[in-house]
Amino acid sequence: MTSNYTVTVLGLGAMGLPMATRLASELTVHGFDIAEARLDLAAAAGIKTFSTAREASEGADALLLAVRNGEQLNDVLFGENGVAPVLKPGAVVILGSTVGTEAIPGTVAKLAEYGVSLVDAPLSGGPKRAGEGDLLIVVGAEPEALGKARPALELLASTLSIVGDKPGDGQALKTVNQLLCGVHIAAAAEAMALADALGLDQAKTLAALEAGAAGSFMLSNRGPRILEAYTEEGAEVLSRLDIFVKDMGIVGKATRAAGLAAPVAAAAEQLYLLGQAQGLAAADDSAVIKVVAPAKRTA
Repeated sequence: MTSNYTVTVLGLGAMGLPMATRLASELTVHGFDIAEARLDLAAAAGIKTFSTAREASEGADALLLAVRNGEQLNDVLFGENGVAPVLKPGAVVILGSTVGTEAIPGTVAKLAEYGVSLVDAPLSGGPKRAGEGDLLIVVGAEPEALGKARPALELLASTLSIVGDKPGDGQALKTVNQLLCGVHIAAAAEAMALADALGLDQAKTLAALEAGAAGSFMLSNRGPRILEAYTEEGAEVLSRLDIFVKDMGIVGKATRAAGLAAPVAAAAEQLYLLGQAQGLAAADDSAVIKVVAPAKRTA
């Protein structure tokens, strides 16, 4: 990999900036964000910043997108100020977000009109791991497009899993992944709430559970943050609760389209929706325990 490979990162937020910084360690990176403060941080990290998304996207070999949903994806690429018209033929758009499979066919078809390919590459890992190149990225892409995206993907991922040869395959696997993640977080919150209600020390309970058959990545990862949910400042926001409102909604759409009953996922989705309704949308997703048990037991 050499610095003559250019990646444009649109959106320099909690995930975008560490990813752009990681990429800039070996590649040429262009960046854009609507927030001036994020542009200043990016420039300090060696990223060439621009005043518009279109300017940042011109001439790039790859465009890395982290968008909220399919509607935002369509707007960024094809809206009034969309960047698709300025992408050079042969470029690839790397979609790092979880948007579901529905938006993919139309996006692929529209990009093809400009000679651009879509690499469906939803990622997981959080800001810290993004900056260290330690993300899990699942990819669905045609082999030629994947080859063009590899310089960026291999810098960002410690685990790069090629799950299919067409865009949409990555979204499908990520949907399955998010079903499990959303359920596991909700289950961990319920377990910690029950431990508290039974008069157990939550920290000791968490340590014991982690060591046994009930342990899971999400229990170990979210457990300590769940225990911080009732503090005045709450847990550090590493993954917003409303992300799982979105993602469990995608899971629900997928299961219904497949004619598959998913009662456990549906129950977890309701907990996140309740949390959002109670003003916890911008809180860390570990705050879902406050939906199960609004107040911590006091001795």
